[in-house]
Amino acid sequence: MAQSGNQESGEFSIDQLARASGMTVRNIRVYQERSLIPPPERRGRKGIYSETHLSRLRIIGRLLERGYTLNNIAELMESWEKGNGIEHILGLEKAVVSPWSDELPEYLTKRELVQRFGSIFMGRALKRAQELELIIPEGRRYRIPSPRILHAGSELAKTGIPLEDMLDVVAYLRHNVEQAAEEMVKLVERHIFSRYGQNLPPPGESEELAQLIWRLRPLVEMAVLPEVARAMQKAADRHLGDRLAYILDHLNLPESQNHTE
Repeated sequence: MAQSGNQESGEFSIDQLARASGMTVRNIRVYQERSLIPPPERRGRKGIYSETHLSRLRIIGRLLERGYTLNNIAELMESWEKGNGIEHILGLEKAVVSPWSDELPEYLTKRELVQRFGSIFMGRALKRAQELELIIPEGRRYRIPSPRILHAGSELAKTGIPLEDMLDVVAYLRHNVEQAAEEMVKLVERHIFSRYGQNLPPPGESEELAQLIWRLRPLVEMAVLPEVARAMQKAADRHLGDRLAYILDHLNLPESQNHTE
């Protein structure tokens, strides 16, 4: 099912911007009225927001979490814009918080979910998938953050593997991947970001840090995928290789000996 808007090119309606930023439409309008974010681009009667709006909203959210008031944030924004500009902060923020995958979510009604995957995502399996946020209810529809995972799960279920068992493996995998990601990001924080203490990096260095984060993304994928392949090979050899070897050994035995075992 196609999405409304054009999020693939970094453009959002106000409703899409609210979902992406985790804020309410009302709050976004308040921030706009107080000039904390610029007005949207007008296209006819529609307001179109950009990645710049999303990045600034995320900065505002983090400042609010740290105890800043809207007046404090307005003064800070004004100070940034009068000085070296806020673009370098927004660029670094975008590099850090942008999705690390180019996969776009899908939105399906319950009927479309059943049409696409049959009844495997109903009942307990649907509840478990929602707990893992593989399927997220939003009004009368479900948001599917990673259609690839859902497709892979449905294809494996067709082979006879219970979906609930696969979802348990996803939960186990997620826990271990999150631990590895935590340690990797800590390395970047410890050896690169910590040199600035609690201060913001200068504009030129902010741009370099943003480029570093962008370069890190494909490097992480290049490092992770070979490890996944290595682990799968070891597991397949250990669990399936022994079984195949046993079958091959018995194929070479005389037929009479096969019957006696």
